[in-house]
Amino acid sequence: MTVRKLLSVFNPRFRVWARDIGISVIASLIIVTVLYQPVRVEGTSMQPGLRDQDRLFIDKFFFRFEKISRGDVVVFHYPRDPEKSYIKRIIALPGDSIFIDHGRVWVNDQPLDEPYVPHRYLDTRSMPEILIPSSDYFVMGDHRSISSDSRDFGPVDRDLIYGKATFIYWPADNMGVVR
Repeated sequence: MTVRKLLSVFNPRFRVWARDIGISVIASLIIVTVLYQPVRVEGTSMQPGLRDQDRLFIDKFFFRFEKISRGDVVVFHYPRDPEKSYIKRIIALPGDSIFIDHGRVWVNDQPLDEPYVPHRYLDTRSMPEILIPSSDYFVMGDHRSISSDSRDFGPVDRDLIYGKATFIYWPADNMGVVR
């Protein structure tokens, strides 16, 4: 069989294969850059739900059209250094009042039920009452005794929040929906 015959036999297959690979690459780029982004957790401030070095997907697209809710786990640019990203839980929404009394969080004069914070991760810090500005969110880590969060750097502007944590894909023993 000559080279020319060999190429003519594989040419249609090669075109289909190249087309499929090209479509897959373009679809993957769209998904990763527009819809979902893989991120790695660095640090232990969101334990026990998210551990250091967990890999997860964040929703970057649909999240823009949804209302941010209390309890959502979000990724945002750190207000004091936008080159860094943090992952924390939304505790108070725009317009809410919040204060912390010896580790107990109160939002709008009601104690906040926080089943995601194990007793051993609580701290005894207090914070005077503040009113969350109209475009800001108050965020905290679940491991309260070691978390650097809104208690330290203040509420986070909505424009700094760029994704909602949705699914842990690695390690396999922690795989599942982010709660």
